[in-house]
Amino acid sequence: MSKENNRREFIKMATISGLSLGMSTPFSEGHAQVKKPEIEKLILSADEVSPNIAFVPGRIGSWWNTIEDLQWSQKKIVDRIKRKAAAFAEAEIDTAINHGFHVRFDFSNYFGQLHGYMANVSEELHQYGIRFMDHYTCNHVERPRNDAEFKKLQKGQRHHILLFHDPIAAKHAQYEGHLFHDLCEVDIRDGSRGYGAQYQFEAFCHNNPAFLDMHVKYLKRLLSEVPIDGFQVDDMCDYAGLTTCGCTYCRERFKRDYGQVIPPFENKSFWGDTSQPMLQWGNYENPAFRDFLRMKTDGIVDHIKIVKNVLGDKPMMTCCSSSGPLRLNAISLDLEKMAPFMDFFMLENAGTSVRGVDWLKKDAEALHQKDMAKQRGNVPAMALSSTIYKKGAYLGWSLSRFWGVANWCSTLQRRLEEDPVDALEVEDVITDIYQWEVAHSNINYYEGDDLVEARLVSNRYCRENGWVGEDGKEHWERVAAWSALFVKHNIGYRFVRAQELSDLKMLLKETTPLVLDGVGCVSDSQFKSLSGFLSKGGKAWMVLPFGTHDEKGFKRNKPLSDQLLNQKFKHLHMVTSISDTSNPLEKLISAQKLQPVLRQISGDKRWAARIRMQSGKPVLHFMNRALIAIPHPTIKDNGGVAILKDIDSAIKDNLLVYEIDTERLQGLEFSVFSPELGAESRTVSVQQEKKGKSIITVNLDNIKIYAVLQGLT
Repeated sequence: MSKENNRREFIKMATISGLSLGMSTPFSEGHAQVKKPEIEKLILSADEVSPNIAFVPGRIGSWWNTIEDLQWSQKKIVDRIKRKAAAFAEAEIDTAINHGFHVRFDFSNYFGQLHGYMANVSEELHQYGIRFMDHYTCNHVERPRNDAEFKKLQKGQRHHILLFHDPIAAKHAQYEGHLFHDLCEVDIRDGSRGYGAQYQFEAFCHNNPAFLDMHVKYLKRLLSEVPIDGFQVDDMCDYAGLTTCGCTYCRERFKRDYGQVIPPFENKSFWGDTSQPMLQWGNYENPAFRDFLRMKTDGIVDHIKIVKNVLGDKPMMTCCSSSGPLRLNAISLDLEKMAPFMDFFMLENAGTSVRGVDWLKKDAEALHQKDMAKQRGNVPAMALSSTIYKKGAYLGWSLSRFWGVANWCSTLQRRLEEDPVDALEVEDVITDIYQWEVAHSNINYYEGDDLVEARLVSNRYCRENGWVGEDGKEHWERVAAWSALFVKHNIGYRFVRAQELSDLKMLLKETTPLVLDGVGCVSDSQFKSLSGFLSKGGKAWMVLPFGTHDEKGFKRNKPLSDQLLNQKFKHLHMVTSISDTSNPLEKLISAQKLQPVLRQISGDKRWAARIRMQSGKPVLHFMNRALIAIPHPTIKDNGGVAILKDIDSAIKDNLLVYEIDTERLQGLEFSVFSPELGAESRTVSVQQEKKGKSIITVNLDNIKIYAVLQGLT
């Protein structure tokens, strides 16, 4: 029987009325019944879904709630809604995203008041033309298990708004007849309910049809009671980690879809060395363990399909701070598998600490997810940056501009144990920036196209199968290293992922070279596509190993690189690994295997430049790679890291001179704009050097973080 037929049979089995809803024994009278056809139809009818781009968010702000808002419709709360909506309009915010009431089913006893409040917010925002999106987690309830966990929750998760059941009441907590205890994941070690200690959550199982039924009923109610414009259904992963789930439905799914049995936790040939942190568990040499990881993400993807179907024309996204590293397997987070059902893509960029200035390491994630959005059908992408002070808000906005995505500004002081006395609201920290943007540089990121000079291959098969090279580096580490080199050399790049690597027509649409570094797991279809690309004159730079394993993680008798090398393709170049002493990109440039459009001649090279085409004209975005974080003198986040108070620059030579290839980039009529210059702009000197080359001189004096070169507005 095929995997697809197995999946269909499992869905039918799991939705038969009368089965246990979350436990292994038949459930008793009085519990809600799940109707067989409904969940099955919602999953199976969503295999191909077009994106819903009902609107394009640009300048976003978090709409923060407090527990007092549950007392809606008291006059002071209604009045506060009116004042805040007016302040959002003045701040030029075009999209508000709900923040708070996060662990949604903890508020099941108060949905009437909550939805009334949210409807009031939505209607008030709509008067100003501002969209309102909800943002919540559906698959958790907060259940601290002891006094220490209780205090930890109250200290670090206040931004969720905390109104959870005490242990006695929790036994009876339910919605639509579904007891929450019955919906939880089952810990494989001892049969207890699955628990995410990092957030003090108990986790519902994505494969449990009763949970899915409850979520569907809630969504339908929410849609009927609140005029919401879009949804962020958060935490579409498994924070309880690899110890879950051993419930009836997961075991049956694993057996039916993969022909495998979840073994006891003592089985080290499956679970690996469990004395290590959970992120390092699992024996990737065991194909059954690799299939277990796939089964877990399969269930989450099916859950996404259900939500997508219920929402109809309302756009949907989920939260994702990371999409590349191998460690994501431990929490079953796979944005690429969810991508075909997303309408918006969101990168959770940075928190409130001083670490936020070290933004270069985030560039790979930002462009990775931005390219997912592009390939999905050019759907909107955004970056969420959290802050307490204005300079942090400016940094987050600057990065969104540099990356070419929408900016979501959120204060996050409520994640600290105590709010600073000078903490500001969202509209207060972002108003100046958004107003400046509208007045002086109102560029539509959604209509922009990055100038791409190289394509960087990120193959998720390597992550899924736990591939690590002999040097101890995983595929994503190598990818991120190339990303950093491209930024440092001002070279535009984008990503190619698993599906596109299998598509010869897609590969041939562009003439830019492919970068393949440590692509250990390669499918036959990917190899065929790449071989066809190279045979037709396509260019590729390769760092071994390549194709040592197939897409399921099975080792090949001989690596596929042997076949490629034997064919002696003219434009296949083997290059060395990136290290402290090796910069293969500089060697490729010196050998003229790559001729950058933008080449810096003088000035501090720690200003990163990125070229984006807007309405056929180039716009250059500059971002400082030498930012200095100025910490708050006393306030630290819950991890003990200082809060970002201000930002300085280590760059002293801000007179930048570049050579531009005008055969590939034309329309060089710029002025320098920056919020740090206010309403002032500076002319950019453009001089023709020789045929096809021009010299531009850019003065970034008195600018510390961000500037843009654009035509006069």
